[in-house]
Amino acid sequence: MYNFCTLFDTNYLSRGIALYNSIKSHCDNFHLFIFAFNDKCYEILNNLKLEHSTIISLEEFEDQELLKVKPTRSNAEYCWTSTPATILYVLEHFNVDSCTYLDADLFFYSSPKPIFDEMGEASILITEHRYSPQYNKEIKSGKYCVQFVTFKNDDYGLNALKWWRDRCIEWCYARFEEGKFGDQLYLDDWTERFKGVHVLKHLGGGIAAWNVQQYCFDYVNNKLIGIKKSSGKKFEVIFYHFHYLRFFKNGKIELGRRLLSNSILNIFYKPYIQHLDKIKKQIQKIDNSFDPHGSINESINWKTPVLYFYRKLMCVYNIYNKNKFLGS
Repeated sequence: MYNFCTLFDTNYLSRGIALYNSIKSHCDNFHLFIFAFNDKCYEILNNLKLEHSTIISLEEFEDQELLKVKPTRSNAEYCWTSTPATILYVLEHFNVDSCTYLDADLFFYSSPKPIFDEMGEASILITEHRYSPQYNKEIKSGKYCVQFVTFKNDDYGLNALKWWRDRCIEWCYARFEEGKFGDQLYLDDWTERFKGVHVLKHLGGGIAAWNVQQYCFDYVNNKLIGIKKSSGKKFEVIFYHFHYLRFFKNGKIELGRRLLSNSILNIFYKPYIQHLDKIKKQIQKIDNSFDPHGSINESINWKTPVLYFYRKLMCVYNIYNKNKFLGS
């Protein structure tokens, strides 16, 4: 049994359900604990009656330590602050052997079994960003990515998890300060600080916009296979992290500020955005009072023309009309 947890509110509802769907497609035996970060999200998730899931409200989850710091954090910062607490909540309240936190904007293309097989007897598993050289932000964003983090319910796992939870309650902000950034830079010394830590080696775990330039991809026998350009090493893609995918109210979509080839757009982004669109329509049949994509207004200011020409010049102007992805 694979026990996963994730957290999101209505602004990430379509992504969170897409994550669930992708796990269900590739896992025969799993349970997903979903922490609904607002009441409407909790209501919709319960209405959907997702199999192999437990929906947990903020009222159930939040304790006095979290509530004390909540007013001092933005919505995003509070989600980061809560990440280790969600894992600990599952381990303590549901008596499971282990729990893996997943970012809501992950999407699985194959079973995570190779990840857990590689983890073996280790108590903690973390994943590297594996930045492409031109996008290396290791100093300010960390070597490791809080996207897929596993803790076993044993002494080593609980010791590290409780330490992380305490640090995030003390300080967890969207800025770089004294060697800290959000919940993420705390992981940088874990291989020395804690026992039982394993760093994932499988290249298929953690493809994202910040490292996808190093690989080429194709479907072979209905499996999505990646090849590392520098070594020719082949691997099956396990999950992609759709970080920085943003929807605008004017019908545009932004994919971030990194080089994404047409091949990457067609293999990863187009099917994913189409899947999100289907989920949005499903949700709006239940309740059309909100946007499950969390669409925002596109920011226009005096810097916009300069950024436009710069990003066009660098081939990282990844803002498109949504119809580019929703067509056949």
